[in-house]
Amino acid sequence: MKKKLSIVIPAYNEEKNIAHLIAELSKSISSTGYDYELIFINDGSRDNTLQAIQQQADIYPHVYYIELSKNFGKDYALKAGIDAANGDAIITMDADLQHPPHLLPELLKNWEEGFDIIYTYRAESNRHASAYQRFASKLFYKIVNTLSDIKLENGISDFRLMDKRVVDELKQINEYEIFFRGMVKWVGFKQKGIPYTPAERHTGEASYSFFRLFKLAVGGIMAFSVRPLYIATGLGLFFSFAAILYIPYVLISYFGDYDKVSGWASLIATVAFFGGLQLLVLGIIGSYLGKIFMQTKQRPTYIIRSTNLQK
Repeated sequence: MKKKLSIVIPAYNEEKNIAHLIAELSKSISSTGYDYELIFINDGSRDNTLQAIQQQADIYPHVYYIELSKNFGKDYALKAGIDAANGDAIITMDADLQHPPHLLPELLKNWEEGFDIIYTYRAESNRHASAYQRFASKLFYKIVNTLSDIKLENGISDFRLMDKRVVDELKQINEYEIFFRGMVKWVGFKQKGIPYTPAERHTGEASYSFFRLFKLAVGGIMAFSVRPLYIATGLGLFFSFAAILYIPYVLISYFGDYDKVSGWASLIATVAFFGGLQLLVLGIIGSYLGKIFMQTKQRPTYIIRSTNLQK
């Protein structure tokens, strides 16, 4: 009996890429001998992405779609597709053709050799990324690796193959603000990384701004570590000790009857500094409490509006 592949593809405003992507994927998989299904997740697109997928589904019986009720975000769209997939191996990839379909046979080869997860990361020679994008990417992974308990290769992507055993474990996870790249690393199993050079986007432009990367980094750190709380505690202890050392200066100034007006600027600067530090620490604590609050609500991580998948 042939093994089955489920290829999960989140799509947001990718109407011009759908037909070309399906053609490229069909070409790459047809020679492998596997049965396969393509599961597109329309993540609240504002263009005609859903209609483009539906047109292809009318032509190809192995093309399926899941329409989410709004834009939940890429990681939640991936979760929706993975929850619906039932292949022996599940492959996740983007819809913009920067994840090269011709790399699929290599992923499958490593899977057949016994690896449970084969993930990809961008090669350093990525010629399609600007200097800003390369800098932001390196900074992002540097921060995540320093402050969290997981280690991610620079440029690790959502282009990966996972064995069904891995996916069965991921399906049980229902976290608020899931960070999928970190979660795949966290589950363990036998993993292998493969470098790749991203292709140029077929159409459209990259949608990750600096703010979104920053938010993703913060979410990833807080999802896998309480190290920021330890840092906040350390800062509090350090400055508390420093304040004790400041007491002799205060006593000498008082009993020595020095001019009480002098030192006004340094006093204001000190108050402002410690006030900002306290707000920072409270912000870190508040972020963790906010995540706990949202998690306890147990809201669904995504809502499906329509699909052509058989339940």
